[in-house]
Amino acid sequence: MQRRALSMLFLLAALNAPAFAQQPATQSTPAQSSRVTPSQIDQARDERLARDWGLRGDEWGRYRELMEGPLGIHSPNLDPLTALGIEARSDEERRRYAELQVQVEARRVEKLLAYQRAYDEAWQRLHPDAQRVNLPDALPGGSAMTGSGRTAVFVRDGCAPCAQVVQRLQTAGAEFDLYLVGSRQDDTRIRAWARQAQIDPARVRSGSITLNHDGGRWLALGLSGELPAVVRQEDGQWRRQP
Repeated sequence: MQRRALSMLFLLAALNAPAFAQQPATQSTPAQSSRVTPSQIDQARDERLARDWGLRGDEWGRYRELMEGPLGIHSPNLDPLTALGIEARSDEERRRYAELQVQVEARRVEKLLAYQRAYDEAWQRLHPDAQRVNLPDALPGGSAMTGSGRTAVFVRDGCAPCAQVVQRLQTAGAEFDLYLVGSRQDDTRIRAWARQAQIDPARVRSGSITLNHDGGRWLALGLSGELPAVVRQEDGQWRRQP
């Protein structure tokens, strides 16, 4: 009888025990969160950049290797297609990279010209009476000069002969593209220069005279002599004019 009473007491104690006391002890382990390693980030970035240039992963890897060698030391700013084209291992490779670069450049120029048109429309709408400055690199090929049949005039700040040359050309009714060397892509600076040189705003609005940042074009021409420089393309070569 006593033994039965003890059994009943143990049963009642078990039923009334807190719920946590009845649960088996389990050892909690922190959740293993998936972490992205720096190498995975670099790999994803390289894959994206390779796709942007139309290259395979192994081609992008070779470009990286080339830029770590003598080519990268002598020409640190080469784009992938130019670097791979220069160091092409066969005529087939060279043609492939040349074709890719033409496609990339065509897309870039198309987008740039589309934005230039939008820029021109906005300028005409918001500041119809102000002198318009062309966007930097608005010409195809970036800082490269392309022959358009027009005269190019390179000038700089603090140059009295520069303003005199521009005045002479304007008085003669010549159409020309003016490039301010050392403008630092500052529109205010080039407009101030145009005012000091008394360039007719109406000629600028009509496009017979354009105001442009030099953007390295003068150095790219490789012509000797001091500024001002009046140049024109003749037989495929840029030559200074009297």
